[in-house]
Amino acid sequence: MIKGNAIIGQSGGPTSAINASLAGVITECMKKKSINKIYGMQYAIEGFMKKQLVDLSKESPSTIKKLVGTPGSALGSCRYKVQDEDFPKILKIFKLYDIRYFFLIGGNDTMDTVHRVEKYCRDKGYELYGVGIPKTVDNDLYGTDHTPGYASAARFTALSVRHAGILARDMKKVDQFVVYQSIGRDAGWLTASAALAKTKDPESAPHILLLPEIRFEKKKFLAKVKSVYKKYGWVSIACGEGVLYKDGTPLSASKKKDKFGNTELGAMGGGSVALTVHSIITEAFDGWRGEFQITESLPMSAADRAVDSDLKMAFKLGVEAVKAALNGVTGKMVSIKRKKDKFDIGLVDLSDVAVKAKPMPKNYITKDGFFVTKAFLNYLKPLVGELPEYVRLKNTMAPVKK
Repeated sequence: MIKGNAIIGQSGGPTSAINASLAGVITECMKKKSINKIYGMQYAIEGFMKKQLVDLSKESPSTIKKLVGTPGSALGSCRYKVQDEDFPKILKIFKLYDIRYFFLIGGNDTMDTVHRVEKYCRDKGYELYGVGIPKTVDNDLYGTDHTPGYASAARFTALSVRHAGILARDMKKVDQFVVYQSIGRDAGWLTASAALAKTKDPESAPHILLLPEIRFEKKKFLAKVKSVYKKYGWVSIACGEGVLYKDGTPLSASKKKDKFGNTELGAMGGGSVALTVHSIITEAFDGWRGEFQITESLPMSAADRAVDSDLKMAFKLGVEAVKAALNGVTGKMVSIKRKKDKFDIGLVDLSDVAVKAKPMPKNYITKDGFFVTKAFLNYLKPLVGELPEYVRLKNTMAPVKK
């Protein structure tokens, strides 16, 4: 076990649980005699290369404790893709600050950064222990049952769709449909969580899910909308920002790319799936009015809707990442393993996680592609827990007559 300093960074979009993982890393590092100082990267690897480091060893225990329930990314984040010419600079700074333990919290692009940096240092003979800590509300990381932050964002999504659905149901004489847009570039895990909003009442929202795993067919979609409207007099739709037409064109009509070569979706990309779906419906059904909700980063920052077990797991992963590194583990990501709805910590190779995206399994999606199966709900319910129930006046469907 080599003595030296540790550094931790947060990259990509935040979650309600990302600071809990940060708190876990700091808490465990402070216990270890092999770690002298704990540095934090301001604005992740991009800030690190500018020597924007903070001494986390000086933070008070009360501040670290309160980090667990604090939204955002406390250290600041970035979406910078490390270039080959950056590696010598990164190694030089590691040596300058005697950094031997390297932790990054993030999604698949972040795991790629940890993987490449750790490998470069090792190839150059520098003893560095790099361990990744998962996070993403998209829940699309390989090697882990789920990612910290997903359960809390799923709860946000389910509650939002349930609340908006009740409003739409009660206003169906004014508006005929409502469209809720969720984040999730390549996978529909978060959009699918809207299905938790549905109660035993078949009229309850949502009625239709548009997932990135299923290519959009306009004719088929409109037929489904018409069928639901005929039954209930209104339609609730939850759609993912990454939905594509059959030819691979984004439904959002976005053409912008980020630094990792990914299509920029949502408002930032200059288009929106929700707006497109809204237009398709109003053009097809004369006289229809509808609402749309585009949440963007709200599910990632809603600490008031965070799931307690999600925060605890995020903290635990931070702790276990430090333990693994001090036991000589490197080039790995700590992960969550499920055994009959009980969860444990495992390790997975960063090379198996980096850059890739994990779509929803086919058995989680109904055959018509417009909803999820019981298998998915069984997967999700233990993560989110119970949602609040709301009443409905029993006699609204049977007006008094004289």
